[in-house]
Amino acid sequence: METIIPEKAYFRIGEVSKILDVESYVIRYWETEFKSVKPVRTKSAQRLYRKKDVQELLTIRNLLYSQRFTIDGAKKQLAKMRGEGDPELKVVDREKLLLIKHELQQIRNMIS
Repeated sequence: METIIPEKAYFRIGEVSKILDVESYVIRYWETEFKSVKPVRTKSAQRLYRKKDVQELLTIRNLLYSQRFTIDGAKKQLAKMRGEGDPELKVVDREKLLLIKHELQQIRNMIS
């Protein structure tokens, strides 16, 4: 079933809770675990979620509840969905690039 998000600029946590059909404390917990959800804070420290935050939370809810991912699995799946891949692979890729850079510098020094 498709969840309909009302056309509004900002949503309070109670509204988001009803849209997602989860308790407010669950949303606050997901906020700490998934850094892609960043609500705006008012002067009174009230959370205001943008539409993109609500969409991200819907995706998270789907991954956790429907597809039965763990929190870590959902994080990896979100990264994969965004094309970011596994963060551990980025470290390996960076090390490979540094090695290639070093070897190219050695070749340049041999030519010079």
